[in-house]
Amino acid sequence: MFYKKPSSKMKRIYFVITALILAFTSCQNSKVNINGRFVGSEANMVYLEKTSTLDQKLIDSVELADDGSFVLELEDASKTPTLYNIIFNDERVPLLLTAGENVTINAAGNVLRNYTIDGSVESELLHSFNKEYVEGVIKLNNILSKYTASDIDEQEQLELAKEYTQLRNAIKRSQLRFIVENKQNIAAVYALYQRLPNDQNLFSGDTDVIYYRTVAESIEQSYPESPYLPILRSQIARMDAQLSLLSQVKEVNFPEILMPDMYGNKQSLSALTGKVVLLHFWSATVGNANAMNADLKEIYAKYKEQGFEIYQVAIDTSKALWINAVQEQKLPWISVSDMLGEASPTLGAYNITNLPANFLIDRKGNIVGKDLAGDELEAQIKKLI
Repeated sequence: MFYKKPSSKMKRIYFVITALILAFTSCQNSKVNINGRFVGSEANMVYLEKTSTLDQKLIDSVELADDGSFVLELEDASKTPTLYNIIFNDERVPLLLTAGENVTINAAGNVLRNYTIDGSVESELLHSFNKEYVEGVIKLNNILSKYTASDIDEQEQLELAKEYTQLRNAIKRSQLRFIVENKQNIAAVYALYQRLPNDQNLFSGDTDVIYYRTVAESIEQSYPESPYLPILRSQIARMDAQLSLLSQVKEVNFPEILMPDMYGNKQSLSALTGKVVLLHFWSATVGNANAMNADLKEIYAKYKEQGFEIYQVAIDTSKALWINAVQEQKLPWISVSDMLGEASPTLGAYNITNLPANFLIDRKGNIVGKDLAGDELEAQIKKLI
């Protein structure tokens, strides 16, 4: 059999068919198909929302079928994972979707707490992170509700406060572990920006930049075109600038502390240079806190007008518990906290292993006493003033 050269007409037909196939394939690869089934709720509408740093935009919606099933379609999806939300019954389920994916999501009852997902690697990672994180936040809020109940005694409050701190620290450790183990995934970027109740920082203001930089360097390798990479770089630049500014604060003879008070205003320990200062570490959960602060209030009232000040650092994790204690006890001095509890880097800077603890600082910024109390503390203050 001899090979017969195709005619020019046949060539044209072949190229047209090939072009149509490529165009169809390209179109299909730019889409994301989302299907699933939600049951156990009276809500009947499912929405797809695209989220960015500036706003959220609804891009599709569909009514549930009689059996709770639904199908959504995302057109012109990005080739790099992008954050979307499935909204159902006022709950938002975060998804990281990539062009060409076929995603299945199912849930019974509360969708955020009970959903399962398949077909999207990054979204499955988000699910594994959120499953523990969301449950943890719910438990923290439940503990806080019990703590603030009117029929609870002091011993129960202490036990709940301890339970709250332990749970919070466990959630935080798990969050940081997820970020490090999945640093090359966009899911790690999402985890970087999640905050527990009353938290402003990921871990501590001074060390957060390490985690952001670790993720940014990995994302640059795995998703160099990701729109989240410039956002990370900008965040890192701001953090570096802030750390540089803090490093330029005048040197003193004690580790500097710059923490927010209960109104969010940053209070600097070094700003008190020229006064006699009692740097005092405590916790609102410590059993003798009321009596201890009552003694300090007497000393403070005697010597405040003579140049004496108290800079009190709360080693707590619940802003509500701390503020409630400050207001109930009517503490008149500077009260600050970074809400990191035992994870606060200030504890390491001052080598503190037990609470309460204090340091007496003279007018020149020299530490001249440690863990003073009662008559001994008052005598030292008199001498310095």
